[in-house]
Amino acid sequence: MAGSKSSTYEGFTAEERAAMKEHAQEEKKAARRGSPADKAAEAERDVLAKIAEMGDTDRIMAERVHAVVTSAAPVLAPKLWYGMPAYALDGKVACFFQSAAKFKARYATLGFNDAAKLDEGPMWATAFALTEVTDEVEARIAALVKQAVS
Repeated sequence: MAGSKSSTYEGFTAEERAAMKEHAQEEKKAARRGSPADKAAEAERDVLAKIAEMGDTDRIMAERVHAVVTSAAPVLAPKLWYGMPAYALDGKVACFFQSAAKFKARYATLGFNDAAKLDEGPMWATAFALTEVTDEVEARIAALVKQAVS
């Protein structure tokens, strides 16, 4: 095609490769854990430790998201997923928090996977940008996670 630029595939970014390595380590660690109760307790400790490592803005938002998700939908089990705090329903990640710093983005993300029941007709949102977690945002997150597990 005349005048078109050729583009070359650059592969995964360093951040994407790091996230994939984290996921592999998470899976290996989960496979070595003991009883289901031990697995759940250790998985939550891992999530809280990952949140504690975040920079101030991301950490504050992640702490509030964690509190809202675990309160509004206690059936969701905290776990790490590609190095991010995530919440699983029957072993499948339903929602996750992605810090802005994780992929050098200008905002954090609250995302939902297909295990979340957010269906609204033929099209619905599965990710939300977060720059701050206000009382209003907390209420919206609570409503979304309740719907996700309904």
